[in-house]
This record gives sequence, structure tokens and C-alpha cells, in this order.
Amino acid sequence: MVIGCYLGAAVTLPHLSKYLLVERKYYILPVLVSLYALVIGIIVMMRVDYSRAVLINGFLSSFAWLYFVSLARKRHKILKLSAIPNFDYVALNKHRNIQIEPINISQQISDIHSGLVVNLHKELKPAEAKFVADCSINNISVFHSESIREMLEGKVQTCHLSENAIGTLKPNPIYSAFKRCWESALILVSLPVTLPVMLLTALLIKIENPGPAMFIQERVGQGGKVFKIYKFRSMTVRPKDSESKFATDEQARVTKVGRVIRKVRIDELPQFFNVLKGDMSLIGPRPEQESFVEQFEQEIPFYGYRHMVKPGITGWAQTVQGYADDTESTREKLAHDLYYIKHLSFWLDMNIVLKTIRTMITGFGAK
Repeated sequence: MVIGCYLGAAVTLPHLSKYLLVERKYYILPVLVSLYALVIGIIVMMRVDYSRAVLINGFLSSFAWLYFVSLARKRHKILKLSAIPNFDYVALNKHRNIQIEPINISQQISDIHSGLVVNLHKELKPAEAKFVADCSINNISVFHSESIREMLEGKVQTCHLSENAIGTLKPNPIYSAFKRCWESALILVSLPVTLPVMLLTALLIKIENPGPAMFIQERVGQGGKVFKIYKFRSMTVRPKDSESKFATDEQARVTKVGRVIRKVRIDELPQFFNVLKGDMSLIGPRPEQESFVEQFEQEIPFYGYRHMVKPGITGWAQTVQGYADDTESTREKLAHDLYYIKHLSFWLDMNIVLKTIRTMITGFGAK
């Protein structure tokens, strides 16, 4: 079974990474988790004898080997696509992992590369529309140019949104329920490790600086509902009457212990209890203070739509952009958040898990 899972992953990964325009290493974890979950389900239903050690070692060794192979690949495979040039394909060609070449519709369908890209929101000439239809009939993948741009940049441009398009941002309710289950289970399983870390962190905070070890603040969550978020205090105590500021504006108040726990994200561990309460998810858009939300809803179109899902301890925007500290960077952050909501899936969540591990090691995005 272990060998079967490895072979299944080895066969599946090239097909996934080809069209999802994401480096193969980011899909190793979700593919292996899915395959091993299927195997465990079969074992439970059929009551087959198995070795837990063999399964765990098989999973870890398969992940390590596949990850090593993905890193060892010297050249990233470029996805070549053909295009009906009714959009700015030159701008998309600036990305390293794609090559789009215009095609004349008088050419044969067999001349098309791995797929056809076209702006489906623009009116096509009859001959162009027939060419697109012929491609679909002949099982040639047809991509909307904006979808390709989203996959390349990992964000949804709000300037391309309309009220009618917001329906595409609605997350799958079935996966949302499944997400709640696996996140809660993961937290409960990890408590024997994380609880001692939390106790030690609280002790170090109390020793270094007077004041409470925990920092509790109101944030805006799903549906605009206000909740109390828990964090380890990483700064000196701030006066109660002081105004809200971005985290990047208060670096002078960060303590020595605070600097360390922020870099490796230990300060976020108390939010595990927010997840268990149902206020948050492990993965989702980061929650903001109410005063900032009110400000950004006035300044940034569609800002409130990031509250369609539960906020997270880590998220897509945080791992690819880092912290936002002004209106312009928050606008960019919103584009990443809307991409996450639109493409919410187990695959994307596992991708974020790997990026978060990288963030914890490198410190990127930690303030």
C-alpha cells in the first residue's frame, strides 16, 4: 500500500503542476495526504491488519524523496499555450513559467500547444468563436485569459470584479465543513506538543516584562462579526486610550522574547483555541481590527467580501505578501484574499501549510 501511494503521487503530480501553474513541490503534501487518507479509509472499512510505523515511515520517506526530486530539477518546465490575441498576452509572458504564442485561426488545431488562451469576456468574431468551439470539441483545453493571470499572480484583481461576479467567490460549503473537521482534529492531536510550548512562552514573557502573558483584542471575523482574538503578548503594555496602529508602526515596543516568538509564529499559538471555538480557521484571511475594517470598507471596493470565510491564523496573502501596513498594501492583500476565497480547496490549504513552514524558518512576513 505504501508503494502504491508513492507511485500514485509520482504519476499524479506532473499532471497537477502542469496546468495549475504552481511549482510541483507545493502539491506533494496534499497529494500524499489524500492518497494515505484513502488507504486508511480502506483499511478501516475492510478491517485489514496494518503497521502504523510502516504507514508513518512510508509517508515521511515518500514526502522527503518527492520533495528532494522536485528541488533537484534544474530547469522548471515551461507551460506553452497558444492564444487568440484579443488580450495582453505579452504581459503574461513576463512570468517565468509560461509561454503564450499568438495563433492564426486559419492554422490547424493540431498546431496548438498545451491549450488555447482567449479573453472570453470580449466579443469574438464568428470564425474565432468557431475555432474556440472546435478546440473544445477536440478536447483541447480552453482557458480564459483572466483565469491564467489569476493562477500566475495568485490574486484576483478587484478592478475586474463586478457585483455579478461575486457569486464565483462563494466557497464550497461541503469543503468548509470538512475543513472545520480536519483543522480541529489537527489541533487536538498537536496539543501534547503545543501546550508545553505555550506554557514555556507564557513564563518567559512574564519573566522579561511586567504585564499579562496574553494579549486579547477584538477583531472582525466571518460575516462582519466581532470576536476576541488571543495572542501571546510580544510588546510592552500599551496604554488603554492609545489609538489602533498597524503592527509595523509599533516595532519599538517589541520585546526580546516577542521578537523571537513573532519570527517563528509562536505568538499565534493561543489562536488554536479561537479555531476550536469556531471563531477562526487555521487557514484564511487574517482578521483586522474593527477601526481598520471601517476605514478600508470606505477606501477599498469589495473589501467586505474577505469576511465571506472565517479568518485564519495563517493565510494565502500572509505567505505570499507578508504584512500590510497602509491602504495600498492592504488593497494588494485583498486581491490575494479574494483569490484564496475563490479557489478555496484542500490543495490550496496544503500549499499554504508548506509556505507557512517556510515562513517560520525564514521569518518572511513576520513583524
